[in-house]
Amino acid sequence: MSEPIARSTLTDSFGRRIDYVRISVTDRCDLRCRYCMAETMTFLPRSEILTLEELGIIADSFIARGVRRIRLSGGEPLVRRDFLDLARRIGQHIGQGLDELTLTTNGTQLAHHAAGLWDAGIRRINVSLDSLQPDVFGHVTRRGRLEDVIQGIDAARKEGIAVKINMVVLRGINDGEIGDMLRWCDARGMDLTLIETMPLGEVAEDRTDHYMPLHEAIAPLRDDYDLLPIDYKTGGPARYFGVSGMRARLGLITPMSHNFCDGCNRMRITCQGRIYMCLGHEDHIDLKTAFREGGPAALDALLDQALLAKPLRHEFAIGRGEAPATIRHMSVTGG
Repeated sequence: MSEPIARSTLTDSFGRRIDYVRISVTDRCDLRCRYCMAETMTFLPRSEILTLEELGIIADSFIARGVRRIRLSGGEPLVRRDFLDLARRIGQHIGQGLDELTLTTNGTQLAHHAAGLWDAGIRRINVSLDSLQPDVFGHVTRRGRLEDVIQGIDAARKEGIAVKINMVVLRGINDGEIGDMLRWCDARGMDLTLIETMPLGEVAEDRTDHYMPLHEAIAPLRDDYDLLPIDYKTGGPARYFGVSGMRARLGLITPMSHNFCDGCNRMRITCQGRIYMCLGHEDHIDLKTAFREGGPAALDALLDQALLAKPLRHEFAIGRGEAPATIRHMSVTGG
């Protein structure tokens, strides 16, 4: 493992400190969730994907510049061969510049990798789970088996890994399950985060049909529970609420109805080696070519360039006839 070199911290032109990086290790996924991608996806050729060694060196460079949290994502990160080698490499930095290494997964491969994730230093993961009804889960994912995800969650919890459930709320599909999902999470000692669907990439369906602002989605919960804002953060954009009578915290990620860009502390690295300074913009900095030609020393100047190019906010909009905010799908950028 290369030794991090102390450098200036990452602060953008609006004074926001960047201390959180999300790295997508692959754009491939074994599901085809309707809000994320089209059913017939064309994935990147393997020749365009960074090696795990290259991703590890890029992670080293960010840690050297003051990044305290790294989240590995995809696509589905656990479908990439030898993924745990990368997790172990980055995990060696925990307590030595890095506070936390986390993971976002759809859970389908989790039962096979839970022990390895713990050994790599991962203590907290997000699992995407949009329904507890097998038929609805199959409809949303187009090919997933709910029981595989449940087994994966159980395996992770058995290892001692804290699991948070991410649920994208879809009007007319799963919006009636929010209370059931919250109670299910509470019974298992897990938090629940609700997410508004975002206009990223063409998905062959009109997102307007199923977009639901979260203030509307949680209104029925208020009939049965008190929801009180709490001062709890995990490094991401969720606002958290305590729920009366429950251990589970309820998080809300509201990119459409309640913009949170003023506090953005994040950058995203794709498996192609591109830095996206904002999820909702196509502008990016290509690290791959510079790295392959100039090695780790070439990365530092590009990080400063990315900071200057980071925009103030996204420009998401959902409505009939509205084009997606980006051509690329969420699976390319990473969750």
